[in-house]
This record gives sequence, structure tokens and C-alpha cells, in this order.
Amino acid sequence: MKSTQTLNRWPVVFGAILIQLNLGAIYAWSVFTPALKAEGWSKLETQIVFAVGLVTFALVMVGAGRALKKWGPQKLAILGGLTLGSGYALAGALGGTGFWAVCLGVGLIGGAGIGLGYVVPIAVGMRWFPDKKGMITGLSVAGFGFGAMGWVKLAGAWGHLIEQFGLSATFMAYGAAFAVLTVIGSIWMRMPPDGWLPEGFEPTAPAAAKGREDFTVPEMLRTPQFYLVFITFAVSAGGGLMSIGLMKLYPMEALQAAGYSLAAASAIAGTAMAVFFSLANGIGRIAWGTISDRIGRRRSVIIMTATQAMILFVFTKMAGSEYLLYLGAMLIGFNFGGNFALFPTLTADLFGNDRVGQNYPFIFLSYGVGGIAGPLLGGTLGDMGNFPLAFSICALASLVGTVCMMLVRHVDHTEAVRPASMHGFLHQMHLEHLEDVVDHALHPEHYKRVEDAEPEKPEKPEKPDKNRKTAA
Repeated sequence: MKSTQTLNRWPVVFGAILIQLNLGAIYAWSVFTPALKAEGWSKLETQIVFAVGLVTFALVMVGAGRALKKWGPQKLAILGGLTLGSGYALAGALGGTGFWAVCLGVGLIGGAGIGLGYVVPIAVGMRWFPDKKGMITGLSVAGFGFGAMGWVKLAGAWGHLIEQFGLSATFMAYGAAFAVLTVIGSIWMRMPPDGWLPEGFEPTAPAAAKGREDFTVPEMLRTPQFYLVFITFAVSAGGGLMSIGLMKLYPMEALQAAGYSLAAASAIAGTAMAVFFSLANGIGRIAWGTISDRIGRRRSVIIMTATQAMILFVFTKMAGSEYLLYLGAMLIGFNFGGNFALFPTLTADLFGNDRVGQNYPFIFLSYGVGGIAGPLLGGTLGDMGNFPLAFSICALASLVGTVCMMLVRHVDHTEAVRPASMHGFLHQMHLEHLEDVVDHALHPEHYKRVEDAEPEKPEKPEKPDKNRKTAA
């Protein structure tokens, strides 16, 4: 039953953005990599910490989705902030330069804190804004993208924290800031009353009707749509995550090869990551979320992945020029940010608004897959001196994602409650007309037996010829 109570829902947006500003710290990782390389780290080691953080983030988020109903969004957000802060503080307390200490603190514990808190603003925002799912999700996760810019600049060009105080003190200061700010943002993380709807909103409208049928996790896992969305998110996120991990290292090499000094190359590459990529990453989340409210999630993902593929193909030609580098970083960041506005709302549209907190973490595991493949691919090929191949592989993978999304169709909940079958797969893919063809290919012996068992048709009696003369 619809509630007529008038409630101000916009403070939820402020709290969501504040939380995500801190959770976006993982995207500021590249600002630490030059200092860690100076301490003797390899390129691959810098990417391993990044990958551990991403995978832990995705895995813990599955448990957080289940805990959301039990603990409530506010407690879960607080726990996430305290876990994230303690991870960075631990890395700093252990010296800030040892591989295993940083991997444990920033990668494992920090990644777990992000996973605990990330689902909260998304689930709460969709419940408060069922009429603007794309826009509100884009706004709530925009802080994740914008946060990287602030934390990168504080540690580097603006605050010079690493230069003046060292890695250990910077990690500890960041840990304290993440914990405090996330706890403040959690104040507004409360679900609306049961039955509450925004004034003037009609849930029976075509756009609003999407996501009204809720799938359980097992039901969702029986649908081919889940796996198509999973693959698309994995390859789309993987290319962007590889670019984030290399956005400081690779352009520095390309710029120096083009004649720039080490200091100039470092400043230009830092600006590309901290300003152009980070700003576009945040803006892309809002823009793609708003666009998808108008043209649909599926069409938006198709456009986003196809354009990202083209940009990744040409990025290695752009990285050695200052202004082309800024353009390339901006375009990659803009499309990469769109993932985090489009895939939560696509999950809600396909598998239910009220179940997005439980279902989206399973979709988000694909981000962990991309978090392993992308950065490790970039780090390995970077150590081999072949960055262009890494970007080309990710571009081709993005095209695969485009094709997968073109195959996604509306999900039939009635079919999803049944055990998985070939019939169900073809029905969900809207390919029922191929069922006989597939069955014939899988069981040709059955059709042969049927043909052999068919009785021979009797010959039709010959019709008398009217023109033939009868015997006398």
C-alpha cells in the first residue's frame, strides 16, 4: 500500500556521495606506485596489490548483500568505513613500503572494507528513487570516481603528503579520514518506510514497471541473461581497471620516449589520471545513468562498450602526446565510470528492484574477474615492454561484451523457477524456433528411429481413364 507521508529523500544522496568518496580510494592507488617502485617494487607487484583489493572488494560484497537485510544499511556502512580505515592505518603502521604489509592492509583489509560499504548507497538510493534509478545510482557512485581525484592530488601535486611525510604517514592519515567520513555519511543510510513512493510516481508506468518482478539468487543464476551481463561487465571493467593501474606508469614511458623530461612526464601523467580520468569517471557515472533513464540500460551498455573498444585501440597512439593523452584518459574514464551506473540498474531492471542488494553482488563478481585479468595483464606485458598489446587485447574483449549485451532479452520469471534446461535457455533467449533444430542435432538417433518406425503409405489406386474404351 502506498504511503502518503512526505519525506525529504535528497539527504540520502549527500550521504551516499560522502561514503563513495572514501570507498573510491582504491582508484587512487596509482599515486603510490612511483614511490613504491623507488623502494624496489616491480610493476607486477604494484598491480598485484591493486588486483587483490579489487577481488576482495567483489567477493566481500556478496556477503554484504546478504547482510544488508539482517544488519541494516547504516551498520553495514559503518563497518565498511572502519574496516577500510583500519586497513590503510595498518599498512602505514607496518612501514608503508613492504610488499606483504601493504598487500594485507590496502589490498585485503582495505578491499574488504570497500566491499562491505559499496552496496549500501546503491540499494538505499534505488529504494528512495524508484522513478530515477539510473540518475540516482549514477550520483551515488559518482563519489567513487571523484574521490580518486581528491586522494591522488592530496598525496601528490596539491598536498605533497608522500613527498613531505612519506608513505607510512600518508597511509595512516588516509585510514583515519576514510573511517571518519564514512561514519558521517552513514547517518543518512536508512531505507524508506514500507510502501513509501515518491509523490506523483506511478509504479505501473512502462519505465517504472521494469524490475517489479523479483528473482532470488538461484533463479537469477538459472538465466542466460545473468551470464551475458556477467561477461560484459567483466571485460568492460577489466579494460578500465588495467588503464587505471597503468595510467601513471605507461604514459610516463610514452612521454619520455617522445622527448619529455622525467619531471614533465610525471606531472603530465599525474594530471591525466588525477584530473581528466578521475573527473570523467565521476561525470560518466552521472551521465550514463541519466542517459539510460531515457534510452534504456541495454542500449546504453552496447554504446558504451563499443566506444570503449575503439578508444582502447588507439590509446597507445595518444599516450605520447600531452593533449591527446588528456583526451584519451578522459574518454576511457567517462566510459569506465558508466559501468557502475548501468550494471546495478540493469540488474534491477532484469531481476527486481527490491532484490538488487542481494543480486547485484553476484553480478559484481565479474568486476573481481576483471580486477584480476586487467591489471595483471597490464603489469605482465608492461614488464615485457609491450603495453600496446595489453590495450589491444582489452579492446577486443570490450567488443565481445558488446555482442553479449546485444543478445540480452527480457527475462521470464516463470521459466526461471524451473530447473535449468535447454528449453528454458532457448525460451529466455527468445529462440524457441530453434528448439527443434537443437533437439535434432543433440538426438539424431531419436529422429532416425521415428522415421524408420513410420508405416509405409499404401499406394493410391490408379484412377480409371475415362477415354479408354472398355472391353466388349
